[in-house]
Amino acid sequence: MEKNHVGKHKPSVADIITLLRIVGTLLLVFIQPLSTVFLIVYAFTGLTDVLDGWVARKTKTAGDFGARLDSIADLMFYALMLFKIFPIFLNELPGDVWYTAAVAFVVRIAAYIFAAVKYGKFASMHTYLNKLTGAAVFFIPFLITTNFAALYCRIVCLIALVASAEELLIHILTPTYSANTKSIFQREHRMSKS
Repeated sequence: MEKNHVGKHKPSVADIITLLRIVGTLLLVFIQPLSTVFLIVYAFTGLTDVLDGWVARKTKTAGDFGARLDSIADLMFYALMLFKIFPIFLNELPGDVWYTAAVAFVVRIAAYIFAAVKYGKFASMHTYLNKLTGAAVFFIPFLITTNFAALYCRIVCLIALVASAEELLIHILTPTYSANTKSIFQREHRMSKS
């Protein structure tokens, strides 16, 4: 059984890849947003995000520690997007994009708070919708200068809102936490009849 305590857990290759994403995200704090160097490091963080999960599955080293580390890396990345990149587009994008993003953010925070109270720990799920949200958000800096940037961002915000609501519902309806829950429609995560 994998140990989940710091100092007792031997990092897997997937964990090291996730740590590289964290380092890349921290580097982005110091690089001019949307510059060529920024987009290269940014693309590297995206590649490591895809690779860590794939390597964990292929090497059968997926576990709670890696899932929590991945969630921390995701949160750091989203914080970078929120504070470093999105302000650049505050005047570029219509207000409805920002209102929808704010509602999605509030629902996401509600899901985290509910899960923390219910499970007694930070809990974030790797649902299909969360992964789709992450991929859609990731491409914003590459597409923001196109003619369909506002429409694209509206769609991303709606996906994020649905993903956040799904995670909150999963936390509400299921008795136990599983980071690798893929959807509210998974049989084992539906509300039981008892």
